[in-house]
Amino acid sequence: MKTLRCLILFAMFHGGVALATPSGDETGITDNRILIGQSAVFSGPSASLGIQFSSGAMAYFNMINAQGGIYGRKLEIIAIDDQYEPALTIENTNRLIHRERVFALFGYVGTPTSNAVLPLISKEKIPFFAPVSGAKSLRDPFNPLIFHIRSSYADEIQYLVKQLAGTGKSRVAVFYQDDDFGRATLSALEIKLKEKGRHVVVSAPVIRNSADIDNAVATILPYQPEVIIQATAYVSAAAFIKKMRDKGYKGDFYNLSFVGSQALAEALGSTGVGVVISQVVPFPWKARIPIINEYHKIYGDTDGANVNFSSLEGFIAAKVLVEGIRRAGKHLTRSKLIKALRTINTGNYDIGGFNINFSAKHHCGSAFVDMTAISSDARFIN
Repeated sequence: MKTLRCLILFAMFHGGVALATPSGDETGITDNRILIGQSAVFSGPSASLGIQFSSGAMAYFNMINAQGGIYGRKLEIIAIDDQYEPALTIENTNRLIHRERVFALFGYVGTPTSNAVLPLISKEKIPFFAPVSGAKSLRDPFNPLIFHIRSSYADEIQYLVKQLAGTGKSRVAVFYQDDDFGRATLSALEIKLKEKGRHVVVSAPVIRNSADIDNAVATILPYQPEVIIQATAYVSAAAFIKKMRDKGYKGDFYNLSFVGSQALAEALGSTGVGVVISQVVPFPWKARIPIINEYHKIYGDTDGANVNFSSLEGFIAAKVLVEGIRRAGKHLTRSKLIKALRTINTGNYDIGGFNINFSAKHHCGSAFVDMTAISSDARFIN
């Protein structure tokens, strides 16, 4: 993806060098530039999660820049690879804040990585926009610096459990990532299943970024659950599904959106038929929805465009951030951006078939959840 390669090369070759004279006193703002920082996974087993989100976001940012930017300022993104590892995320964020002196942070991917930088965000009072995580830890207690585009994992879990209740299946296992994301999801699932008169019959962890799933298979398979809910990224999920199918398991697999739908489908091939994934953005192939039509027109023309749920999420996140910057006015500051973002709601902003509602005490912009399944040709059914 050409735009993303340019994005990463910028981070590699411009380390700490100021590219323009600041305009006023606000960090990351000049007369012709707004500097945004991102630490996300661009290499390693989970790379697709960051690459796809960022490609969608960059398509929208590039379109805005081609039109002259926002009040004459173009959006510049410094994106640094954190390999989906919290220690690297902390290192990258320190660099973005203190060396690169960015205006805001955008599009961090994952719960453990985002959780790791919460103290830095609060200390530096820097806006943290659209983390790719539905974690409760990023929403409660309320943090005035964090704005969410995607629905919470609690929303996804409630939706999944409701769908599961309709099937009549009660024997549920959980395969989870052994970190903040996975453990919190397991706990939430146990609570929601109990409310529906069900319980987790067995659970098993896997190390983040790992395909070492033999112990999990050995733990879960003897129980023959009717449904296995997975709270992992696609690398672990795909390895686990393949091994369970090889062992003769005939039950259902449910996944949260963070799994990385496109990457999971591609990794599974024909093995993925019927695998269920909840989604936090609309179906990317429903062009009759205005935001999807716009996404196809703008993103579809970029080099290496990959229409999928993750790039659509990045596209939507970029569009909402741009709207907030516009509303903040010509004399942009961090506090003005936060105040401006809080004014965005369905009463005054139509993104095109996807509702965003912020307010002074509510920064969870969406509660949208949908359900999809992988089809026989590694595509998706909605």
